[in-house]
Amino acid sequence: MSQTSLVTPFVTEILKNNPQFQDLDRVYLQNQILTLIGADDFDEVVGIATNQPIELANQLVDYAVEHQTIADNQPAREILEAQLLNLITPPPSYVNQHFWNLYQESSQAATKYFYHLSTANDYVKTAQIAKNIKFPVATEYGDLEITINLSKPEKDPKAIAAAATAAPSSYPACQLCMTNEGYRGRLNYPARSNHRIVRFNLNGQTWGFQYSPYAYFNEHCIFLDSVHEPMHINRQTFCNLFAIISKFPHYFVGSNADLPIVGGSMLSHEHYQGGRHVFPMNQAQVEREFQWSAYPEIKLGVVKWPMSVIRLTGANQAQLINAATTILAQWQNYSDESQSIIAHDADGTPHHTITPIANKVDGEYQLDLVLRDNQTSTAYPDGIFHPHQDVQHIKKENIGLIEVMGLAILPGRLLNELTEVSKYLLDQPNQIAAMHQPWADQLKAKYANQLTTDNVKQIVREEVGHIFARVLEDAGVFKRTTVGQAAFDKFIQQVIA
Repeated sequence: MSQTSLVTPFVTEILKNNPQFQDLDRVYLQNQILTLIGADDFDEVVGIATNQPIELANQLVDYAVEHQTIADNQPAREILEAQLLNLITPPPSYVNQHFWNLYQESSQAATKYFYHLSTANDYVKTAQIAKNIKFPVATEYGDLEITINLSKPEKDPKAIAAAATAAPSSYPACQLCMTNEGYRGRLNYPARSNHRIVRFNLNGQTWGFQYSPYAYFNEHCIFLDSVHEPMHINRQTFCNLFAIISKFPHYFVGSNADLPIVGGSMLSHEHYQGGRHVFPMNQAQVEREFQWSAYPEIKLGVVKWPMSVIRLTGANQAQLINAATTILAQWQNYSDESQSIIAHDADGTPHHTITPIANKVDGEYQLDLVLRDNQTSTAYPDGIFHPHQDVQHIKKENIGLIEVMGLAILPGRLLNELTEVSKYLLDQPNQIAAMHQPWADQLKAKYANQLTTDNVKQIVREEVGHIFARVLEDAGVFKRTTVGQAAFDKFIQQVIA
């Protein structure tokens, strides 16, 4: 395939995608690109012409590396790519105006535009996301979704907890702050030149709406406070969640918990996550219902799920908010030592919070409240209601909002490690990691004389899914036993009394 100038087709794509520029800007844009990549003449910048902006930008980045304009490392490449693709991205003022103009047609028209923009300019890293390995595994709780994450590194729970209390970095204060919009990036901070945030009013406060760069599901988005302040779960949280799904009824929205160990990876900035996806927990059925005389318009039930989930359903937002606030207040002060559940330490340190998830289903609102407890002990130093040591060879990270709902985000190291486990099971030469050895020996015994080259990969994947179900059971505060569920019912009876 013959090579031609890369600058000319890239300018064409800018003019096609960015309404702030007109044909009169062609020479100006051409020179801006030359400046960014360190070239003197656009005729010397050659490659394979295409109408795909991301492909063109990557070729221009390659030119800059080859001519030593930038260093040959991933952060430098990403910074330059974002700067180039920023040219095809309208400024925040236009994006916001166009979004809300489309919103007058429908909320789905507005989000469709914004999501397309965020993928077309490579802010949402679709190429990296496509590398993730995904597969379902049938369990007693339904089909869980397993993802081996090859697009982002694994995070350590202790590092996450430390970040929640650490002094803010200078600028931006964190990766969720609105000051990220258009930020160049640096070696230890992601490039954000092509980043855009839609502003909206949330119960009298300015909030932002953006998509997640490393999406775990369809249209994975983030709703973020314009103020850099820590996560918290309270009555206002429930008010905000309902306001968001009223504004975007085709999305779910939920919040990570606000305490270390049981919280998400960004405890330092108030935010929620949402998107267009039906999770395994959404499909799980209520197995026990309770009558709550204080809220006759609301259905309350316990969900058949490995974690402890109370589902509230109804059309009356005010009653749902009041009911959820009551449950939260009761749970924050509830202890049951027979189940190792303790609300506060002797010094008053709180251990209880909730992971809430809101949806609109068949014209009614559905609010799932997942009870969380972040205690540690000598036996379980990482968390009593956290993946226990015997399953940490598969999953040791915090169990956040997405995984609570049945979508496992497992570390990328497993890609090669599970291959070695398969070899071990087949008695082939292998380099199995020591941490997988006990599990692999159990599998050998369980599937004695059944393992073949044709079925071993599927069997290993199914067993990974069963471990994830165990991970969620570990995180459940009321265990899936007769005694544990009786204790759960006792708590609910106290709530509705």
